[in-house]
Amino acid sequence: MVNLLWTELLKLKRSKMFLLSIIGAAVAPFMVVVASYIYMQTKADVYVAFEELFYQTNLYTVLVLGVPLYGVVTAYLITREYMEDTLKNLLTIPVSRTSFLVSKITLLFTWICLLTFISWILTLSLGVIFQFEGLTINLLFKSIRQFSSGAGLLFILSSPIIFVTLVSKNYVPTIIFTIVITMLNVMGGSSEQRGLFPWAAAGDISNNTLLPTYDPLVSYLIIACTSLVGFIGSFVYFRRVDI
Repeated sequence: MVNLLWTELLKLKRSKMFLLSIIGAAVAPFMVVVASYIYMQTKADVYVAFEELFYQTNLYTVLVLGVPLYGVVTAYLITREYMEDTLKNLLTIPVSRTSFLVSKITLLFTWICLLTFISWILTLSLGVIFQFEGLTINLLFKSIRQFSSGAGLLFILSSPIIFVTLVSKNYVPTIIFTIVITMLNVMGGSSEQRGLFPWAAAGDISNNTLLPTYDPLVSYLIIACTSLVGFIGSFVYFRRVDI
């Protein structure tokens, strides 16, 4: 397992995908902070606090940018093995299919955590540079919890994306799938039923804005079931499919 992870990290050294993913993770902080600063400058009676920057950045990341960004990362990690025809060689070393898939999932989790940290640190840095007010120690810890919760939930909900990628062995279906999820998030953003859609519920859970329409346990159960079905389906399919 350690050797597999080390091999995956070595592959990233010469890959442009890591740099592209960092640029993607930086979009939300730049968009939120710069837009908020311009808005304050044009509206003399408007005040945007640091807390709002963290909230909006995390919201945009979880609901809009995170799913397609992490979906592309997922597709990259898995699809390249098929496109470069390296999977057959790996499995003849021998490497168990379960260990192979676990190494991909572990790297995906690490990648998501790193991109989340970059997004958080950029929001903090840009907020300080543009001299936003309201930054406190308590807010820092609160924002870390929000961003970490969002990252964890998006990782858990990456299992259906992993399954789609394994079945399709291609970037296109995965990208389309993540775009559909994002569109549903945006369309249901103001709906009282959004707690029933796992990715929208993840955004509310991470920002502590779950609506009282349903018991919070319902959203948690839906997310858990979606994740379990995706992971179980991914492992069962990958273990049985003919490479």
